[in-house]
Amino acid sequence: MEKVKMKIPDFKKYKEEGKKYTFVTAYDYTTASIVNESDTEIILVGDSAAMVMLGRSTTVGITLDEMIGFIKPVVLGAPDTMVIGDMPFGSYNINAEQAISSANRILMETGCDCVKLEGGETVAPTIRRIVDAGISVVGHIGLTPQTATSVGGFKVQGGTPEGAAQLIRDAKALEEAGVVAIVLECMPSMVSKAVGEAVSVPLLGIGAGPYVDCQVLVTQDLLGMYNGFKPKFVKHFAGIRQEMVAGLNRFHEETLNGEFPSPEYSFNKSVEIPKLY
Repeated sequence: MEKVKMKIPDFKKYKEEGKKYTFVTAYDYTTASIVNESDTEIILVGDSAAMVMLGRSTTVGITLDEMIGFIKPVVLGAPDTMVIGDMPFGSYNINAEQAISSANRILMETGCDCVKLEGGETVAPTIRRIVDAGISVVGHIGLTPQTATSVGGFKVQGGTPEGAAQLIRDAKALEEAGVVAIVLECMPSMVSKAVGEAVSVPLLGIGAGPYVDCQVLVTQDLLGMYNGFKPKFVKHFAGIRQEMVAGLNRFHEETLNGEFPSPEYSFNKSVEIPKLY
C-alpha cells in the first residue's frame, strides 16, 4: 500500500479514531529516506542531533543555523512523512518576537511541517504567540533535555504528587495555548495516563508508558546503534551496530586476503596500453 503523508489535522483525527502511530528521529537524508520507506508516520529532527551527530554531552549549544542544516536534508529525504523541526535552546527564550522569528526561519528555510519546543506553563504564552502567527507547534513536557541540569539531570519526572500535578498543569496550559500535540518524556505511566484524562490534545510518549496516542523513540536507540548506556524505556528492535561492525570487518578481511575486489566488482574491459616508458 502506498504511504500517505500524515498532515497536521490528522493529529486530531487519529485521536478521535483511537488510532496509534509512531514517531522517530532522523538527522540526515539517508536515514530520513529509510524512515520514509517504513510505516512510521512522523520524523522529529531533534536537538538531540547535538549529542547523536555532533558528539556533544548535552543538547544545549546547538544553534538555530545548525538545526536548520539538519532539518533541510531530512525534509528532502522523507517526502511522505511528517517532519517536525526542533527549536533549540536560546532560539525562543528571550521573547515572543524572537520565538516567532526562529520558528519562521525553520519553516521557511526547511519546508518542515511544524516546530517543537520545550516547556509548560512558563512557555505557554510564547507558544500562543507562535500559534497565532500561523505556525503549528508541538509541545514537550516531562524530562526536557534543554533544561535537564535544573532538575538534576536525565531522570524520571512527575514522581511525586506535586510533580505530577505540575505536569498536568503544564499540559493544560499547552492545550490552551493551541499546540497540536504534546510530547511526554520520561514519566510514570500512571502520570501520563492522568495527563491524558486532563487534556484532549494528542500525547506523544517517549518513556511515558502505554497510555499515550503515539510512541516515540530515537532511531539510533531503537535500532541498537549505540554501545553502552541504554535507557530503561528503550527496546532494541534491531542490532544495526553489530551488523555494521561485522560488515566493516568483512570488507577489511577480504581486502587483506585479496578476495575483494574480484572481477565481479572490477571494470574488466580490455584496453591496449601505449608504452610510454
